[in-house]
Amino acid sequence: MTGIVIAGATRSFGTVRAVDGVNLTVGDSEFFTLLGPSGCGKTTLLRMIAGFCELDAGEIRFGDKRIDRLPAHTRNIGMVFQNYAVFPNLTVAGNVAYGLKARRVTAADVARRVDEALALVQLAGYGERWPHQLSGGQLQRVAIARALVIRPQVLLFDEPLSNLDARLRVSMRGEIRELQKSLGITAIYVTHDQEEAMSVSDRIALMQSGRLEQVGAPAEIYRNPTSRFAAEFMGTTNLVEARALGRGGAGMISLRPEALRLDADAPAGWPRLGGSVAHVEVLGPITRFDVRLGDGSLLKVAALDEPHRTLTPGTSVTLAYDPARITVLP
Repeated sequence: MTGIVIAGATRSFGTVRAVDGVNLTVGDSEFFTLLGPSGCGKTTLLRMIAGFCELDAGEIRFGDKRIDRLPAHTRNIGMVFQNYAVFPNLTVAGNVAYGLKARRVTAADVARRVDEALALVQLAGYGERWPHQLSGGQLQRVAIARALVIRPQVLLFDEPLSNLDARLRVSMRGEIRELQKSLGITAIYVTHDQEEAMSVSDRIALMQSGRLEQVGAPAEIYRNPTSRFAAEFMGTTNLVEARALGRGGAGMISLRPEALRLDADAPAGWPRLGGSVAHVEVLGPITRFDVRLGDGSLLKVAALDEPHRTLTPGTSVTLAYDPARITVLP
């Protein structure tokens, strides 16, 4: 088992500080996700761990061993890329065996370990097929098998599902998480998709402009964001002045849409607000609607679909909100 310690990791490209003094500890067997928008530094940090990008300052350790000065091929990591990076001129078995042959593993051991790796990713019997005969999901499984077959200490994922369609992304992320749990391997996963990050991660590091914005369990960051950026990036939220909700004092408040309900559906003790419906979207099991308050503030509301209820723009409504779900932002 291998924990990872990143201390003061820094990397600049010209005048741009891509990674700015990042300090992180990833636990043994943890599924840890680097999350953030394009250009926030998450992929650069992953490449620094992998050995594809040098540090300007700081260090990275796997357990007690410092690895940031080692060549990439000696770091004992497996990496799964966004574009699969599957060799079209090799069979599935040939692709999976590539790293083993580079390590001069005997032919008998190569065959056995390739079969084991393909079985792990539900591709048993696919060894003689060619990449062009596989679907996108199967190609990604080949890439994962190739990363696992070398028995790495750490498994790295660089936005591995972004080339797949929405339905396949959901099923594949579940498979990746279950595989990681079954193997007990330490994994670092990069994505810009907050739903994907929340579904697979033990912990998330939310990044912005090369720095860590917030680190914690998915539910912790979602329910208790520590900044405006964290509140907005981790799903939809209402950012309003405290006075818009009838609360004293100044400052900005974050209130998630699901923490609001129509008056008839809310407990008696919740504060009430009057307004009119501005927009309605029926999204199958969820109905999203916007309510314009008297002061002009707009609140986004999410509610379970109820066929007997009809909401139309212009309808006057009374909302209630859960005061326990209020987050006061600095």
